[in-house]
Amino acid sequence: MSTGTPIGTRLRGGLRSGTLALVLALGLPGGMAAAQSDTLVIARNMDVNSLDPGRAWCDTCQIYLTSVYETLVALAPDNQTITPHLATRWESNADQTQFTFHLNPDAVFSDGSPLEAKDVKFTFERLKNMKSGPSFMMDGVENIEASDAHTLVVSLASPNSEFVGILTAPYTGVTNSDVALAQGAKAGEGADSSDTAEAWFLENSAGSGPYVLAAYRPDDELRFKRNDNYWGAKPAIGEIVIKHTKDAVTQAQMLESGAADIAMQIDPDTAKSISSPDVTTETVASYNFVYVALSPGSTLNKVPLTTEVRQAFAHAIDYEGVIEFTLGGEGDLIASPIPNGFPGTAGLPMPVYDPVKAKFLLAAAGLPDGFEMEAIYPNANVYGVDFSTMMQKVQQDVSKVGIKVNLQPVTFAVWREHINDTGIPLTAVYYAPDYFGSGQYVQYFAMNGETAWSKRAGTHRDASIINPREDDLLKRALAASGEESTKLFHELGLEMIKDRVIIPLVSPKLVLAHRKDVKGVRYSACCNLPLAELTR
Repeated sequence: MSTGTPIGTRLRGGLRSGTLALVLALGLPGGMAAAQSDTLVIARNMDVNSLDPGRAWCDTCQIYLTSVYETLVALAPDNQTITPHLATRWESNADQTQFTFHLNPDAVFSDGSPLEAKDVKFTFERLKNMKSGPSFMMDGVENIEASDAHTLVVSLASPNSEFVGILTAPYTGVTNSDVALAQGAKAGEGADSSDTAEAWFLENSAGSGPYVLAAYRPDDELRFKRNDNYWGAKPAIGEIVIKHTKDAVTQAQMLESGAADIAMQIDPDTAKSISSPDVTTETVASYNFVYVALSPGSTLNKVPLTTEVRQAFAHAIDYEGVIEFTLGGEGDLIASPIPNGFPGTAGLPMPVYDPVKAKFLLAAAGLPDGFEMEAIYPNANVYGVDFSTMMQKVQQDVSKVGIKVNLQPVTFAVWREHINDTGIPLTAVYYAPDYFGSGQYVQYFAMNGETAWSKRAGTHRDASIINPREDDLLKRALAASGEESTKLFHELGLEMIKDRVIIPLVSPKLVLAHRKDVKGVRYSACCNLPLAELTR
């Protein structure tokens, strides 16, 4: 735990030091080895929780699933337009409760077998019944019918104007049902307890994408190889390796030495230090965001985290200071757990640093001298934000109003154990969009007792956190369209701000950093980095 030592200036190591040792550790015969072969190396801090398409739920998982398992529809490079993919066309009924998809008859899985409607049915039903992180995407799905080999009809219990958009999310990528079933996969009710396929999926893949899984070693590397049976245009790069690389400085060292071709989590400060003429960097806006979260129902709380206390905590944070300290100003304020630029976010009030109001609220809550709390969070660097640095800044800010935060950075595995067991009084997390649509944020962050974050916040222990308005507003927003839907999502944003359980800190600008001979590097709002578009 942190002792609350004041934060000093961030240290950045020289980018040349240690490069030879790093190259040798990677097993590469010289700095330019990555660029001289048909293998492309990506330096990234991997956050993989699973490679099972029914269980995977992480940013690296987005990259993996997009490359190995294909979706019915795709998100165009403008990050808003939906285009055909496995489905050549689709239609819906008037009230958006039934959707019919017509599959491309040329699509085949990596083993050469045809991709059919029964496989899509299996995939969607398994995603729903696995009750994992992305299972909410199948909320409201009432019936799925494979009327013939290439026609799928999905019926919903209530209107959902975002449903086709949801299907751009890589978590809906289609699995070969025959192969998965043979390995213990289940799709029916109770799949979350009866399915035994996860271990197989750590070593094998069963998709139709341009790549297949070659190898995976946790906290080391994730390796892809070209799918020789791919039914579409073959990818230009034969083998791609994501090399687990925790910090931005090491990623930059790898990039400059040629040990890596792409570095995915370079922060703007480190980017300025890169001097190699063989490396290019570009800063772009993103829909990603980093947030802190409070858990009123955590068994580790020392005082009740009432609405007033949560409001006080939120007002005690210097948001502009956090952005400056962690990203050198290369980030944007974000109002609610719906990212800037998504439907309903225009005009939402941005967070305000007001320590005087924070002290007033603490006094009103019977805590004039403040209180002590535990902060357990992943020891990670995400979107260029070092979580330990960020949490030290938050710790210092809130200490000024009497809130003492004990910092405890942990591995992702330990963090998941805590968040799902006792809950965590204060934590830090991040979120990347899975498709262009605001409903996903309500379905994940709303305080209704059923969403992932309402459970983590402890609504089963403290019912006072539940916000009944959010369910009603979401149903109305999904049944509406155009300006009416946007207005309702705006109201939802206001409600989630009032909850003060999820407190967004920054929407970081992303640095796209890669060797100059690598083309096709772009930010995707659904898929992070589309590997099949990369060329050298």
